[in-house]
Amino acid sequence: MSIKLMNIKSFLKLVEIQTKLASMLPLLLGTFYALLRYESFSLPKFLVMFFSLLCIDMATTAVNNYMDFKKAVKKQGFGYEMHNAIVRDQLTEAQVVITIVILLLLAAAGGLLLVYMTDYFVLLLGAVSLGAGLLYSAGPVPISRTPFGEIFSGGFMGLLIPFIAIYIQAPAGELINWSLSWQQLGVTAAWQELIWIALITWPAAAGIANIMLANNICDLDDDIANRRYTLPSYIGTRKALLVFRVLYYSGYAAVIPLIVFGIVSWPIIAFYLSIIPVEKNIRMFFANQSKQETFVLAVQNFAVMAASLVASVLLQLLINRIL
Repeated sequence: MSIKLMNIKSFLKLVEIQTKLASMLPLLLGTFYALLRYESFSLPKFLVMFFSLLCIDMATTAVNNYMDFKKAVKKQGFGYEMHNAIVRDQLTEAQVVITIVILLLLAAAGGLLLVYMTDYFVLLLGAVSLGAGLLYSAGPVPISRTPFGEIFSGGFMGLLIPFIAIYIQAPAGELINWSLSWQQLGVTAAWQELIWIALITWPAAAGIANIMLANNICDLDDDIANRRYTLPSYIGTRKALLVFRVLYYSGYAAVIPLIVFGIVSWPIIAFYLSIIPVEKNIRMFFANQSKQETFVLAVQNFAVMAASLVASVLLQLLINRIL
């Protein structure tokens, strides 16, 4: 029995390639921050992580679309027959499953190579990331179908990805020191450095969480019909919109201590200028929550916030090198 491979257009739709910016910008943020803070950079490590991260992100999205296809109760309406590649392009389940398995194997291979280039702590972080990615989209009750989807998407993509990017670039022992013997496991952490990392990466985490939240707000009626009980179904649209706004502004507030303690300097103004288009988009989304018309504003806000933060760190890095 032969299985026909899907074409590239169907593949790119299945993995929603246009959403991969959500993982690539945190990777760049972590890499540039490591170069700024520790003056350390390895191109091979960066490229291996880029490849592995892209594969696992694509696999997670494909699993999410596959689970939506399998669990759908309401089979008409926006977000199903038009935007799920499995339905739109009449893909077979075998095609989708094989694609997911190949992507996971490629991600695992890249991850193991990165472990070989660094240490076993990266293996632990990678395993946690892979497990969270699969539980987010699959399992008896996928996390994406619960009120915790925003926490996991923002936390793992916005915080853990840049942390791994920083960890693999930083000098050995700079952030985490660990030792393992038959009798005990010893771990010491540079807590102040970890706090700075959490603060510099929080804007990305907040932006990614809000992509998920905006999606759930727009899909509230369809989600309930399909038994997806997300955060807005518990707290209602009004409170969900309040969380939406607060998350964005918490991202801007998080960077303030970094300015006060001299971790970042005046180039960070590029990041704070992004508050102008972000606030405009917030108001537009408050006026109309539509998957077709305004959901993209959440994606734009994340891109603007994360890209301006990356640009600020890069600009400070360049100025430091020149001066």
